Amino acid sequence: MAHISLPEFEEMSPSIQDKARPILEKTGQLGEIFKLIAIDEKIYNATDMMVQSYLLDETTLSYEIKEAIALLISKENGCKMCVDVHKGIAKMLGLEEEKIEEILKGVESMNTSDAQKALLNFCIKASKKDNYKILKEEIDELKSMGYSDVQIIEAVSITAYFNYINTLSNVFGLGQ
Repeated sequence: MAHISLPEFEEMSPSIQDKARPILEKTGQLGEIFKLIAIDEKIYNATDMMVQSYLLDETTLSYEIKEAIALLISKENGCKMCVDVHKGIAKMLGLEEEKIEEILKGVESMNTSDAQKALLNFCIKASKKDNYKILKEEIDELKSMGYSDVQIIEAVSITAYFNYINTLSNVFGLGQ
């Protein structure tokens, strides 16, 4: 149970209800993270913009890489709720259960290219408190493997997004 009171659909602002209605009709429920951010319309809108831009829209990174980042960062941050949610999303996007479990075992267990492993390990490092220690050479190494500036900043943005969502979830005891 969450550490604070989460609003039900009827208690949300009309504009958030408009966005929640299709989710509610499709799934029959709203997740706790949705309810949490619905407490404040500005927070909801900012978060929704990030979800749309980073995760749902087609971008320079594949959905598989984006979901791998989501799963790895959420696991790294101890956010069980987010791991569970993104296991479901990864399945919806066509990832096989074996692939999802492979991701959750860690980057080195993944059957993927060295370049993808390097990007995912970079994201894990970027998620840490000491990410200020990342060197230009580490970014240059990703570029030498074929990643563009846009792809690198997108990967770091997704990493930062999951640090943000995991923090909200963990601090407020969601999914417990």
